[in-house]
Amino acid sequence: MSVSASRLVGLGLAVSALAVSLVACGSDDGDSGSGGGAKKIALLLPESKTTRYEALDRPLFTEALKAACADCELIYSNADQDAAKQQQQAEAALTQGANVLVLDPVDGKAAAAVVASAKSQSVPVVAYDRFIENADYYVSFENEAVGKLQAQTLVDTLKAAGKTSGNLAMINGAPTDPNAADFKKGAHSVLDSSGFKIAAEFDTPDWSPDKAQAWMEGQLSAIKNGLVGVYAANDGTAGGAIAALKGGGVTPLPPVTGQDSELAAIQRIVAGDQAMTIYKAVKPQAEAAAKGALALANGSKPESTTEKSGIPSTILDPVAVTKANIKDTVVKDNIYKVTDICTASFAAACTAAGLTSN
Repeated sequence: MSVSASRLVGLGLAVSALAVSLVACGSDDGDSGSGGGAKKIALLLPESKTTRYEALDRPLFTEALKAACADCELIYSNADQDAAKQQQQAEAALTQGANVLVLDPVDGKAAAAVVASAKSQSVPVVAYDRFIENADYYVSFENEAVGKLQAQTLVDTLKAAGKTSGNLAMINGAPTDPNAADFKKGAHSVLDSSGFKIAAEFDTPDWSPDKAQAWMEGQLSAIKNGLVGVYAANDGTAGGAIAALKGGGVTPLPPVTGQDSELAAIQRIVAGDQAMTIYKAVKPQAEAAAKGALALANGSKPESTTEKSGIPSTILDPVAVTKANIKDTVVKDNIYKVTDICTASFAAACTAAGLTSN
């Protein structure tokens, strides 16, 4: 499922072609630093199973670069969750003369080889969303805070329902994703002392919803009776877990967490099938990455708010989205219109939730 172009009208976006020529960067830009002239910026995203990358990150980065740059070229690739393919795409971008790589790695450790290759050619690397050792700039969210926010919302939801003990299933992200380890660490810091028992835990290869569903199905016979909640690290794995719970006849559904504010997840929240998701405002993330890439391309230092492992970084804050604040988050920021969320299947649930107009 992907966000249609109409959902992004409020952001003034247009999805770019595989290699997009963009209008507007140059030596007359006071923030460009030394060098000036047209630059080539490569954006290398990790996969498309998580809908945010093609629906949000790619067009938002494209728009931000277009706004900041006066004859720049965007070289775009998606690795489809294949680290070797991503390395080939990075090498191809370097061969095409990329001045900067903006890299969201499939595998954080494997990305070290991409960084080394780029630096051997004096090409700086922006670590986008996922941390990479020895990158020149890092733009992301406070990832441990994401896990803490997910877990705390789950615990608060359970306690509000009068539950203070019981079994939890914990579905983490891909073991190759450095962010997944941070989400997991943050979640454990809350859940381990919550009074609830983590009865089963799984690191989901490739963030695959199908693998999350299959694992959850395999756990039900052992933990179904005492199951009170599911920590799922993102909306894809949440969807897989919920499908398994429904297929296994678990009623009522226990609260399930998520992340990325995918449209399907927002609709599940409205319907009561998912308790929450994490909203990470991709627009400021993409804008910071585009501006940082341009600064590096022109020999300047990017603006940053902090450092991580000695790397200048811009770290943004995540927000928990529940049924109560959908209008104040993803609708207010024009990620989705109410009409996108409240299709015929969800009309009654939207009315009950007070989600009836923009």
